[in-house]
Amino acid sequence: MNYQTFPPHPDLNAIVKCHWILEVPGDLEAPKQLVVPDGCVEMYFILGDDVKRFTSETDFIIQPRTMVFGPITKPYYVRPTGEVNTFAVRFYPYGFANLISQPIHELADKETPLNELFDKQSVRTLEQEIIEAASTEARIKVIESFLLSKLKDQWVIDNIVKSTIDTLSQTKGNASIHSILKDDLSKRRNLERKFSKQVGISPKQLGRIIRLQAALKLMLNNKEAKLTQVAYESEYYDQAHFIKDFKEFTGTNPKEFLSDDQMMLSSLIYARD
Repeated sequence: MNYQTFPPHPDLNAIVKCHWILEVPGDLEAPKQLVVPDGCVEMYFILGDDVKRFTSETDFIIQPRTMVFGPITKPYYVRPTGEVNTFAVRFYPYGFANLISQPIHELADKETPLNELFDKQSVRTLEQEIIEAASTEARIKVIESFLLSKLKDQWVIDNIVKSTIDTLSQTKGNASIHSILKDDLSKRRNLERKFSKQVGISPKQLGRIIRLQAALKLMLNNKEAKLTQVAYESEYYDQAHFIKDFKEFTGTNPKEFLSDDQMMLSSLIYARD
């Protein structure tokens, strides 16, 4: 399994977190793989065989081959039908809003084909150039040219949204919205509206996701750490609170996550991201 990330062009690094690739041989029989919420929006190009996303224990859909997956608030499972060859762009929580006019919350927890978000001709050209590109570096140049051409004429990252997300990230999700906004109720209502449009989930929900991501990294980078230690360092109230949040966002408990083959992909991505 080959997972790599690549930094964006300086003109895009305010909205794009990274580009990434995932390659898995078709003869590697992997079980369903868990995808965990991280607050980001992803643009995918599936260049290998089709990928199933499970909507229940047995039911699934085939994911569009070029799509945007909005911010996810609950775990889901995917399984390739053969060879995996995926090229993708990971946007910061506030990043993708600078490319489209519709509210990001309309994209949450689902796949949206790229040609429903941008004009169909430019998407067809983009898809063909991505497919024909001879290397990952060439694909990055193609997608970055596309993204720069689609940025709004006067795009501005909203300061109140960005500063809130920056504070949540710096404190690993542990800063309260009250403390960030100095208990100003009018600012909180304004922030909630802007998060719905630009991020797709609430500030509180994003803070919980960021804290869970921080706990995941602690677990994956120190598999000998006790759950009480992880809960304490991640500033959960107690171990029970940590396990409750963990189950909500991953669908399993921490011990099973570390030992289950279905968590292989998540473990690879979140340990290195």
